[in-house]
Amino acid sequence: MASSDSTPVTIPATLAPKKENITPVCSRIAELTDLKTTLNVEVEQLRTEFQGLRNTLHQQHEDVTASLRNLGLEEGAKEAEEPKVEEKDLEVEEPKEVEN
Repeated sequence: MASSDSTPVTIPATLAPKKENITPVCSRIAELTDLKTTLNVEVEQLRTEFQGLRNTLHQQHEDVTASLRNLGLEEGAKEAEEPKVEEKDLEVEEPKEVEN
């Protein structure tokens, strides 16, 4: 059986938390919390900026598409006259090696 001594357990001084050790840890935690908050704000700002750029790009794409469509309607007669380029016509042959 275990001894029923009511002797208090003592913690060696090297393991006991010291007030001077706790203060730097608390200030470090506060500093890291502030950094985390700052980074979260910056990430949110970047997300907002990215969304704005994406919307602008999408709008520009729609504008260009509409412009091209309008040009296509005005130049519909030219398209009928111009030959269509087929995919095989776009293939590029590798240059042959020239012997010296």
